Amino acid sequence: MPRHLFSSVTLLCLASLAGFTSAGAEPLSRKTEIDFYRDVPSRNLKGLATRSDGRLVAGPVLRDLAAPPPADILWSLEPSGDPTKFLVGTGPDGRILELTLDAALASFTTREIAKLDDPQVFAVRRLADGALLAGTSPKGALHLIRDGASVARVALPVDSIFDLLLLNDGTALAATGNPGRIYRIDLAKLTAAGLNPEKTTDAAVLAERGVTLFGEIRDRNVRRLVALSDGRIAAGSSPKGNLYAFPAAGGPPVILQENRDAEVTDLLPQPNGDLFATFVFTTTSNEARLTPSTPAGAGTPAAPRDPTPPPATIERFAGRSTVMLYPAKGFPETITTRANTAFYRLARHGDTLLFAGGEQGEVAGYDLKARLPLTYAGSASAQLNGLAPLGDGKFLILRNNVPGLAVLDFAAEGPREAETRRLDFGVPSLLGALRFDRIRHLAESALTAEVRVSNGTDDVEGWTPWTPLAPGTDSGWRAAELRGRHAKLRLKFSGPANLEIDRAALHTLPQNRRPVLQDFRIVAPGYSMIPAREALPSPATSLSQLISPAKDEERRRSLLSSQIMMTPGSQIVVWTLADPDGDTLLSTFSIRRDGETAWIDLVNASKENHAQFDTRNLPDGIYFTRLLIEETAPRPVAERLKHTVETDNLVIDNTAPTLLEATARRSGENIVVSVSGRDALSLLEGIEVVFNSGLREEVTQPADGVRDGREETFTLEVPLARISNATSVEVTIYDAAGNGAARRLQLTP
Repeated sequence: MPRHLFSSVTLLCLASLAGFTSAGAEPLSRKTEIDFYRDVPSRNLKGLATRSDGRLVAGPVLRDLAAPPPADILWSLEPSGDPTKFLVGTGPDGRILELTLDAALASFTTREIAKLDDPQVFAVRRLADGALLAGTSPKGALHLIRDGASVARVALPVDSIFDLLLLNDGTALAATGNPGRIYRIDLAKLTAAGLNPEKTTDAAVLAERGVTLFGEIRDRNVRRLVALSDGRIAAGSSPKGNLYAFPAAGGPPVILQENRDAEVTDLLPQPNGDLFATFVFTTTSNEARLTPSTPAGAGTPAAPRDPTPPPATIERFAGRSTVMLYPAKGFPETITTRANTAFYRLARHGDTLLFAGGEQGEVAGYDLKARLPLTYAGSASAQLNGLAPLGDGKFLILRNNVPGLAVLDFAAEGPREAETRRLDFGVPSLLGALRFDRIRHLAESALTAEVRVSNGTDDVEGWTPWTPLAPGTDSGWRAAELRGRHAKLRLKFSGPANLEIDRAALHTLPQNRRPVLQDFRIVAPGYSMIPAREALPSPATSLSQLISPAKDEERRRSLLSSQIMMTPGSQIVVWTLADPDGDTLLSTFSIRRDGETAWIDLVNASKENHAQFDTRNLPDGIYFTRLLIEETAPRPVAERLKHTVETDNLVIDNTAPTLLEATARRSGENIVVSVSGRDALSLLEGIEVVFNSGLREEVTQPADGVRDGREETFTLEVPLARISNATSVEVTIYDAAGNGAARRLQLTP
């Protein structure tokens, strides 16, 4: 073969070898880790909580109270003095409702207290004398209500009133939006001022009506107000999400924390002077999330509302929530952060912080002693934006999308239940044992484990019935002959308040899938390979090798480093195998001459992905090839799959082409060399022309323009000036197999 072909063929061979992938692997069965904190949605919990260390622990029971939706949107929840009655500000009809809980805390009734002329009632507070103080939007009006009627009204120079704070001196503070201000309200003067429908912008007129400026911020909205134990007033804002501390008498604030694209949704002061605050980091406001078709602070939507309550929102919330602690003496500390969840309200139950949130109806918690986040049972509604204590370990929750009430009960007793989300095994699998790391303070006999499987991704249809898992003698829970691509696990039991169930693992045997031939290459003949010697194993093992070992990586690198050399009669064949299950594979490469029946095994049951053999002891001809791929240990013999693939035809041609005619004639000032030849098996590739003066030329384009036959004519025209001293020329015609036939021609003067 001419030397110019060596580099291109070598590149072809190396490219073929680069596709080599090792198939050595050991795993058969798999283990799916079940982290209850990650794998159990809040709506699939009953009487349980999931903890961030992956455990199931005892938790409260959440019950959505059965009653018709009292309004489209429920904005605020205010105790009414009677432990069974609460006041709720609503929208978009501007009503204030009184909700009365029944004795069993299973339902509630609704009574309208007042209907205001503003669409949204964001804040309601009950005064000591039984009157109500309400703040509205989008007119930013303060209403004083007695016996269901508004007896005093002042429209502040703002768009919205978001929060009201009653002070011990008999006055109140109002947090407003656009602009962000805090007004002090003298309730006696407000009562005497009566009803004033017009918006008041003059500070002197506002003062006559009992409203004076307490403080202001540069952010657009003041969202929350609380009084600290030292008399200061803490305020949270949006859309930056800053936290401020105002002097007790008002004036310029001190910034406790500065944020960006956030909203302070709640503040919880502590008797020792500490302050907890919840921040929601998002570009959308609370009002926009509760009423996606209504801009924040807007009035009644343009489109009429459907009286049927909207379904619970299931869209993924893209923001995050953070809970911060501001010690009375010390620096701020991040308590917990949760992605894709908005915290709306904050409360405390013993050593646990409670967060009512959304956008999937989550109720979250944080254990202040163990310093671990918790997820409690969730609601069918999307947002939970109100949280009020009822006593005896019970809390009343305000729901939206769908609107209503729910009760969170830490003292409830009864069955506890947890169901995982859909677990994906990757491929259809046979279920093995379910194992728990450890079960604490709960007898194994009190636990019931059930599983169901499916081959589809739909969470509703296509599932088998729940199948009980029976505990075995080796602490494993099993069910016979369950197969599927997906599974759900459900646990039921009754247990004490200190029970803990550690993470679990579900063992499976994946479906054994057949190996696949990804690539097959017959390298150009006439080259052999000297495989590089494999490196000796390292005496030390790194941690990365233990965690994710590289299977047969050294063998692959050694093959890629092999040397290629020209060897007449040698043939290299390479292939690339893949097994979806990582099985160890063996290859048998065989050839059979056309017209014969016997197969010749050139590579038999080898882990190598290449064959190298000498074709000179084989008759010329066209050979069919096949590759038998089979699994081997550790796959059991009865389960080993085989796959036979008919691969590319191999042409063995060690016979030179026949040189039919060769001429060298003078034509004007040129020498024209013409060579014709024929080959029995291979296509003709070209000619090489060497003049005895040293000039060497190659021609690979035949006279007819298409190199496509086993019989071709090649022509070369050379100027006489380039070969002035030449007296003869040697011509060689060669085929695709590298065989050549030569002839020397004399040049006439």
